[in-house]
Amino acid sequence: MDIKLINIGFGNIVSANRIVAIVSPESAPIKRIIQEARDGERLIDATYGRRTRAVLIMDSDHVILSAVQPETVAHRVEDDDEDVKTEKEKEDEE
Repeated sequence: MDIKLINIGFGNIVSANRIVAIVSPESAPIKRIIQEARDGERLIDATYGRRTRAVLIMDSDHVILSAVQPETVAHRVEDDDEDVKTEKEKEDEE
């Protein structure tokens, strides 16, 4: 299994394979998840002081805050998947 890394803003990179969900931070349940992660020392703030626009829930139970829109992060994951497919197709042709 290849490790897929994606940029979540400001040069911060996470493993796309470990992302469970990419959500918006506005709802009360997500705010509660963020607070519980902060209390449990499982919160990673990658916003560099900017407004939190996306919350990444990881399979390790860590919560990562990003200043990039959830749609943008999702597109980066999708684009990375497309790049991998293209590389595999090229290998198959050889």
